[in-house]
Amino acid sequence: MDAQLDQVHQWDGSPLPSALRSRLKRAWQQVGFLTAHIQTLEAERRALLRHRTDPVIAQVRQLFTLRGIGVQSAWLSVMAFFAWRDFQTPKPVGAWAGLTPTPYQSGQSRRALGIAKAGHRPIRAMAIAIAWAWRRFQPDSALSQWYERRFGSGRTRLRKLGIVALARKLLMALWRFVKTGVLPEGAVLKPAALRR
Repeated sequence: MDAQLDQVHQWDGSPLPSALRSRLKRAWQQVGFLTAHIQTLEAERRALLRHRTDPVIAQVRQLFTLRGIGVQSAWLSVMAFFAWRDFQTPKPVGAWAGLTPTPYQSGQSRRALGIAKAGHRPIRAMAIAIAWAWRRFQPDSALSQWYERRFGSGRTRLRKLGIVALARKLLMALWRFVKTGVLPEGAVLKPAALRR
């Protein structure tokens, strides 16, 4: 780190002030500590996925077999959502994630106010990220085809609204896959070599 800081100069060619150098060193030490901490946690999670046999870890493994679902997404979906709460039907899955529309009715006026956003914020963000990845990695699935027919040719705002609807439908399909093993229609599993 010292050698790299010696090569850095201010805009006028003068060396960095000592206070700034020490601040950058402290920040770099913090980055190193956090990186090591994250690597330790990821190694522990990999060990759990390889060796534990409890049903929750089996659900994470099962969800990870789908193309477009990464380890972090599978882990968060199961640990913070599917295994934490026992959903009986798919409708509460979308509602609890905060991905359901909020209707507004006043007299003759009826319109939607957007999604409720009353649910689990990290799950909602992750579900939307998975929906974008799903379109890319599962283009032949029924959900991706539905999105393309309905929102694919629209403007940016319409596609963003559509991705929330896709995220809700996809979250329900993933719940069904984890709960019953029914693969979402047209979905493809990862090759066996990538699942390890």
